[in-house]
Amino acid sequence: MDHKSKLTCPSCGHTEELTIPVDECTYFYRCTACDTLLKPHPGDCCVFCSYGDNPCPSAQEERGCC
Repeated sequence: MDHKSKLTCPSCGHTEELTIPVDECTYFYRCTACDTLLKPHPGDCCVFCSYGDNPCPSAQEERGCC
């Protein structure tokens, strides 16, 4: 399981590699380049599932959302 993910901001395209928390969901994340607040898409449990190149640990293990 990969605990790193590259989040890509849909507003400015900025990419940032972050560590995915294994014991909680990340519902919101503020882009460090343009200050846009990222929120999960409907049906996704966290910003990593919506904007990351690796989903959260729960989704990686196919256990569903966080």
